[in-house]
Amino acid sequence: MIKLLLRLYFLMTLLLAFSVRSATIQCGGMVEKVGFHSPDKLMLKLSSMNRAVYICSPEYKWTVSGTSYSTGPKMCQTMMSMLMHAKATRSDMGSIWFDGDDVPENCESWGAMKKANIRYFAY
Repeated sequence: MIKLLLRLYFLMTLLLAFSVRSATIQCGGMVEKVGFHSPDKLMLKLSSMNRAVYICSPEYKWTVSGTSYSTGPKMCQTMMSMLMHAKATRSDMGSIWFDGDDVPENCESWGAMKKANIRYFAY
């Protein structure tokens, strides 16, 4: 029995050591950039973020590792319209929730060419 428990403990330790870190972060501020990266990715940078992040595609269903949901092309086009309006009117976005494996610990630590799903925003 003790050998079995030790094996289970060892197996669980190995599994946890190789688990992927999925995260959620809440960033806010004004829309500084809404960009398009060829051939099919929309990018967003808020005033609280150090760089732009890929958020969806107006051409296909956007999936990001570490999330259980996706963003369809129509929703991406709708978000792009809302974000462009927020940028043009210099509106404060309040909070936007980003999810996925590429999400950093804080809004000022995004790496280059990172992807995320946007779960929620309202302004």
